[in-house]
Amino acid sequence: MIQINSTLRPSDLAAKLNRFWQLSGEKIYLIENKYDVSKGSPVFTRQGKYTARGWTEWTQGFLYGSMILQYDATGEKTFLEMGRRKTVEVMAPHISHMGVHDHGFNNVSTYGNLLRLMKEGKIAFNEWEEDFYSLALKISGAIQASRWTIIKSGGFIYSFNGPHSLFVDTLRSCRSLILSHCLGHTLHSEGDQPISLLERAVEHMKATANYSIFYGEGRDVYDVWGRTAHESIFNVNDGNFRCPNTQQGYSGFTTWTRGLAWAMCGFAEEIEWLDSVKEAGTNGLNIKKDVLPFMIKAARAVCDFYIDNCPVDGVPYWDTGAPDLYKMGDYLNKPADPFNDFEPVDSSAAPIAAQGLLRLGRHLQQNGEKEQGDRYWQAGLTVLNIIFDEPYLSTGQTHQGLLLHSVYHRPNGWDYIPSGSKIPHGESSMWGDYHAREVALYIQRVINNETYHTFFNIS
Repeated sequence: MIQINSTLRPSDLAAKLNRFWQLSGEKIYLIENKYDVSKGSPVFTRQGKYTARGWTEWTQGFLYGSMILQYDATGEKTFLEMGRRKTVEVMAPHISHMGVHDHGFNNVSTYGNLLRLMKEGKIAFNEWEEDFYSLALKISGAIQASRWTIIKSGGFIYSFNGPHSLFVDTLRSCRSLILSHCLGHTLHSEGDQPISLLERAVEHMKATANYSIFYGEGRDVYDVWGRTAHESIFNVNDGNFRCPNTQQGYSGFTTWTRGLAWAMCGFAEEIEWLDSVKEAGTNGLNIKKDVLPFMIKAARAVCDFYIDNCPVDGVPYWDTGAPDLYKMGDYLNKPADPFNDFEPVDSSAAPIAAQGLLRLGRHLQQNGEKEQGDRYWQAGLTVLNIIFDEPYLSTGQTHQGLLLHSVYHRPNGWDYIPSGSKIPHGESSMWGDYHAREVALYIQRVINNETYHTFFNIS
């Protein structure tokens, strides 16, 4: 269980953030100067050098989005120009990509961040540039929403595994539907039939809350408050739920911690948008009565599970049911050990989870639940205080990664295991580095009393 530091304040992280952004800029330059883009998008490091891994190009937006976040945090225009140029030159295929569930990763991290910066006044206004980013986001949201499976209780955006497959990760791609909706767009089907992107986003969120998250209500014998299934399988012939499953975790009945983190962050940031939207923009949905309650329940559950099933420092092992964890003794009551002989940590889950904890905590604080809100907020700060320092912060001058001890796909054996070690450690991932930057920007803006950072600051 996380040993929550209740005295930690955002300003206590200021010195670590300064060092973080300095190292972050150095890593971006290393990749830009050393990585061979002809090999595909960089995904994770091997002996400190970024490598590609063919599956889908789901990390490309994180690479260029990191440049944009670096500019946002430091004001260094070189990074803005790099990120803007690469977005224009490279990212267009991602806008119309019909084969993935990753639009909220690739396109919101690039086009979304650029439009947000323009709307916030952090880059100069240009009407054609604004229209360009807006059009990209409109199309991206509609394309993502078209990847749709109907079930008895609604529907969901299906994963690249096929129409039967609901991934918990996809919750974060609801951002693309929300932004497209906010920009006034709709999806049209046969006969010019309009489809509300907001309604599809809400239905997907509800399906995730109903099937990917457990609440200790007896769904199966492993039903524990906040346990998360990476994948939920449906019979597409009759729309019935069949079973939990996983692709990157240990089993459908254990919790892959990065999937848990995606749920924490995804629910919390969508709660913030739902809480901010005016009723006129909700297509007749009763947000406060019919949507926010199940969203907040799900967010509380997954955040509680993370707190309860992490080591004391808040950095999780890759799966809460990993088969050799028992060999480590009372591992939840001591700091995570990335150099152990049995099971790897996955540091990339930590910044994603921390953002979810902070956002949910702030929402509850502002809505009359100070004690619970403070608990989540302080847990988020506790995690950041650990990962913005060694042994997780990458300080080596030749290592291209920023956040060390990330794991990609443990079951497939894709992660590099150093000589003399029994488990992978010491490597970074593009998603881990991006989300470390994203949550660093979030808390830096809080410290500096700047505009509160959300994905929907586009109007």
